[in-house]
Amino acid sequence: MPGADSSVTTHRNILRRSETHPVSTSQPSPTEPGLYAAREPIFPRRVQGKFRQLKWVIMALTLGVYYLTPWIRWDRGPNLPDQAVLIDMSSRRFFFFWIEIWPHEFYFVAGLLVMAGLGLFLFTSALGRVWCGYTCPQTVWTDLFILVERWIEGDRNARLRLHRQKKWDFRKARLRVTKWVVWLLIGLATGGAWVFYFADAPTLLRDLVTLSAHPVAYGTMAFLTLTTFVFGGFMREQICIYACPWPRIQAAMMDEDTITVAYREWRGEPRGKHRRRAEMQEKTNKALDLRIAGPKEGGTVPFLAMPGMPAGVGGPIPAKETLGDCIDCNACVNVCPMGIDIRDGQQMACITCALCIDACDDVMDKIGKPRGLIDYMALTDETAERAGATPRRVWRHVMRPRTIMYTLLWATVGLGLVFALFIRSDIDMTVAPVRNPTFITLSDGTIRNVYDVRLRNKNGEARPFRLSVAGDAALVVSVEGSSDATVTVPADSAELARLYVEAAPGTEAAGEERTDFRLWVEDMTNGDRASRDTVFNGRDN
Repeated sequence: MPGADSSVTTHRNILRRSETHPVSTSQPSPTEPGLYAAREPIFPRRVQGKFRQLKWVIMALTLGVYYLTPWIRWDRGPNLPDQAVLIDMSSRRFFFFWIEIWPHEFYFVAGLLVMAGLGLFLFTSALGRVWCGYTCPQTVWTDLFILVERWIEGDRNARLRLHRQKKWDFRKARLRVTKWVVWLLIGLATGGAWVFYFADAPTLLRDLVTLSAHPVAYGTMAFLTLTTFVFGGFMREQICIYACPWPRIQAAMMDEDTITVAYREWRGEPRGKHRRRAEMQEKTNKALDLRIAGPKEGGTVPFLAMPGMPAGVGGPIPAKETLGDCIDCNACVNVCPMGIDIRDGQQMACITCALCIDACDDVMDKIGKPRGLIDYMALTDETAERAGATPRRVWRHVMRPRTIMYTLLWATVGLGLVFALFIRSDIDMTVAPVRNPTFITLSDGTIRNVYDVRLRNKNGEARPFRLSVAGDAALVVSVEGSSDATVTVPADSAELARLYVEAAPGTEAAGEERTDFRLWVEDMTNGDRASRDTVFNGRDN
């Protein structure tokens, strides 16, 4: 049967192929592509332009603030640290110039964190990932490390040649070791600056040099030195892509009106080397020896088939190639610290550092084309330009309901913190009634209540405080061990005092079960006052 013969033949062919190429159940051979690919290091090319200059300025400011702030002095008076910014873990306080935050005032820190989050949402919604591209510590330190790498090893091509050089000769070893040593010194300075925020900087520096500092200081410096060295020197863009969650969160913050770095595809495509294409077109025309056979039709020039060509082979060729402004030089790719091609559209890895804008503008200047092929723009602008319409003004993209909402929330939290900062008192007092027993009846019939009062002196010198009662003149206040209800609290410390409040027999407070009153404390040095509300318990007749 023909069908049976065909089936047998097919089966034999399958068996023959299986014998020649047996099926393997082992691991893939080394020549087959694996599941994971090794990371290719990125060597950004040096670029100049307004955005690169802006990044240099921001990098200098942020690094200067980070490294120099612990060394700024601020006189707070006796018995208080004179470091302007200090996180004092031993006394559980945070000093920021004239502001002093105590543990029970942690709401200030929480408010600042909320403001930072809202500010990040605001800038991302309005201007994309400007935080990532300009002020993120990973970006700033990576820029610094790349700058050192360029100074020592050369620009992109020189670093590529050194990287591809398999043999480690003296020159390669010298350059690499020098670079790594400088990176480690930067990491050491970074870790050292961090620990200086938690102790008096000059004192801690002396202790570090003399090997008498606390082991926690050495451990923290070692950890930050290592992480700075690895993150800024080797991992770089991998931290932004894999370790940082913000690239994934930013999608919820951005929309079509967000101003971000984009490529004007309508203007740049189709890409091509202008001069090379023109030369190739001219050579092709001469080689074919085309004969013009009539007027131009539809933007093409008909030509006759050459002798010996089969019928139908001849056809029209373009009279003029229409190319976009992009010459496909890859300058935007070569300067990108993330190694992406902005011409592929918006990408999670893009940090909107705008270095590709500087590189592209430089190329456009050289070939006589207008700048802005790659530029900061909104997606709606690109769509409008493609249709021939005029894009909207920048402020109309920035001022929209989402950004206005973030701004109002940010301002509300900020004003609340400022208000709380100005109304807070330098006197901290807590009042705890002693209820065992609830009240004491003295021999003359006077009703006495006992209270434990804790006073905290936040000043750098000892202060006397006077306690008094407001709201009921029949209540008499006295302090155990004092004749005039005065408590002296040492500098920068708290004092617990036993307070007696008495009501004479026949008074309203003595005959009522509960009488509300307000206990006042006054700083006898400067007149500052604070109060707490509590209850006086009397005899219920």
